[in-house]
Amino acid sequence: MMSSYRCPLCGKGLEKSDRSLKCEHGHSFDISAEGYVHLLPPNKMNSKIPGDSKEMAASRSAFLDKGYYEPLLKELEHTVLELAKGEAFSVLDCGCGEGYYTANIAKTLKNRFPKAKTVGFDISRPSVKRAAKRTKEVEFAVASVFDIPVPDESFDILLNVFSPLSIGEYHRVLKNGGYYIYVVPAARHLWQLKAAIYDTPYENKEQDTPYEGFEHGETRRVRYEVLIENKEDIFSLFRMTPYYWKTSAKGAEKLSKLESLLTEVAFDIHIYKKQ
Repeated sequence: MMSSYRCPLCGKGLEKSDRSLKCEHGHSFDISAEGYVHLLPPNKMNSKIPGDSKEMAASRSAFLDKGYYEPLLKELEHTVLELAKGEAFSVLDCGCGEGYYTANIAKTLKNRFPKAKTVGFDISRPSVKRAAKRTKEVEFAVASVFDIPVPDESFDILLNVFSPLSIGEYHRVLKNGGYYIYVVPAARHLWQLKAAIYDTPYENKEQDTPYEGFEHGETRRVRYEVLIENKEDIFSLFRMTPYYWKTSAKGAEKLSKLESLLTEVAFDIHIYKKQ
């Protein structure tokens, strides 16, 4: 049985054989006990342990599993189903993290299209390990968005939820007429969290950015408030954001004193079509 992935060393197709993926040149990659495969060569790793750490992946999983971002998930599921065409529709989640969105979208897609395929990868091994434990319906791998180990023009939809951009690779792996769904934080996303840690909070920049080879179709907006009623969940949210690395000790101390947090949540979902 052929894998959705290709060999990261030579670009040839990978065939599943027992507990490994092998290409015709003899390159072999073990399938872990959880079901994912590591396709990030050592010379492509930007650090010893790239991406989110084990602790960060755990925080993200704990927060998302409590449903705080469920409105975004539901809108993504709706969008994918709306764009889906044909029984063998395929979705590639680039930077899938710990698999919250990937697993749920795969389930929703399978219910409508039993032959649909969902594939996800991330550069963080701890995150992919968690993702693979969520579902066996998705083919997961450790890989980089800057060198995606899948064949040219092999997917109908590419999903990017807060992950690094690699437009050239996205264009390469999407089929002609395929869709690129890009989720970004809107202007006042987590505004009250920012206000708790910064003396002068700032709004995120909103813009419809043109990308070569893609036509921007529409922007779907998800806006609501969420009440976080315990310190553990507030800290889990904090660790999910870039503010975790940028916040001073004084700001982090202010946040640690909060017993609850009512904050705005705001996402923009940009839909692009490959030209």
